[in-house]
Amino acid sequence: MRKLTVADVGSLDQYMALRPALRQAIIEHKKNRRLDLGPNASLYFEDYMTMKYQVQEMMRAEHLRDPESIQEEIDAYNPLIPDGSNLKATFMLEFPDENERRKTLAMLVDIEHRIWLRIDGFEKVYGIADEDLPRSTEEKTSAVHFLRFEFSNDMIRAARSRAAWSVGCDHAQYSHHIDPLPENIASSLTRDFD
Repeated sequence: MRKLTVADVGSLDQYMALRPALRQAIIEHKKNRRLDLGPNASLYFEDYMTMKYQVQEMMRAEHLRDPESIQEEIDAYNPLIPDGSNLKATFMLEFPDENERRKTLAMLVDIEHRIWLRIDGFEKVYGIADEDLPRSTEEKTSAVHFLRFEFSNDMIRAARSRAAWSVGCDHAQYSHHIDPLPENIASSLTRDFD
């Protein structure tokens, strides 16, 4: 899959002129990239479009105009773009109440290693978590993790042939799964193998 360059994201002025239309387009795109896993967890599958938007929003938030600063953002977000044999996702645990969040994150230690995807006919593929830096301790997990799911060529061929997908979490304190994935999400994820 293609990675971002400074030329791809454009200048801050170019982005600001197009932001309303781009924002609407990314909202529509993300509808096929977000998956709720139980009441408190979500997977946001990243790709070239989501990361380009993220870099452009960072340019806006931090008023970045020079190519070196923009390149730093690109270097931070490019690793979240799938490479053709994998999917990459942001895994978020969301609890509106601060006390509940603190208590539950302590109960969910290691959850980031218990998230899986499965293409029908194959074994579960567990996400490889937080390759950039550790986000959990022995006392609690983080509310945000970055996951990479690696697939074999046979799995990818099956996905391209429209095999069903499922996803789940088999942590003892948070067990949820979706079988099958909605077609719009499965199709969007399959395109990440191109």
